[in-house]
Amino acid sequence: MYAGGGNLIVLLGPPGAGKGTQAVRLSATLGIPAISTGEMLRRECESGSVLGKVVQDVLNSGQLVSDDLMNRVIASRLRECDCENGCILDGYPRTVSQARFLDRLLKEANLPRPIVFDFQVETDEVVERLNMRGRTDDKPRTIRERLKVYRQNASKLVRYYSGKQYYRIRAGGTPEEVSGTLLRILSCQPALRSRTAVPSYSVQTA
Repeated sequence: MYAGGGNLIVLLGPPGAGKGTQAVRLSATLGIPAISTGEMLRRECESGSVLGKVVQDVLNSGQLVSDDLMNRVIASRLRECDCENGCILDGYPRTVSQARFLDRLLKEANLPRPIVFDFQVETDEVVERLNMRGRTDDKPRTIRERLKVYRQNASKLVRYYSGKQYYRIRAGGTPEEVSGTLLRILSCQPALRSRTAVPSYSVQTA
């Protein structure tokens, strides 16, 4: 587990909410890595480790990666030196079981709970964003069904995180507007500011 004491940032939200874009922007600003689920699995497979071989076998079989295996991968990834001052997680946790594991991991390392940003975007806007990508699986009806499944699965995770440094983010604006909102919140996090160059912002309360 990383030892630098920086904050861990979790990005929640449906496909097309802009999490990947904001993860990259935050990574560049804060100087901490942005880690996606796919990136974690790929790195573990490429490492040639015993765990990586187990992950590769699961992926080759076409099965879903279990919570237990995903938790082992995240624990391995967070031990790497580039995470010593914190990191940004995009795509993990996806379940309450994974969230509980992450909390235990942080508690054992005497580190603060993650800062959780839940990206809120209207369904019609997500459909428009994803439809513009032109992928064969990004048809409006398919997208709406994926969003329905996501929201059903995410509701328990949202309830778990509510009140624990959890922030709903209106992600329908421009990337610059969304980044500004995230940085205003992060500027009030002393543990993160002490380790990374977060610009100074004043936070507006609703």
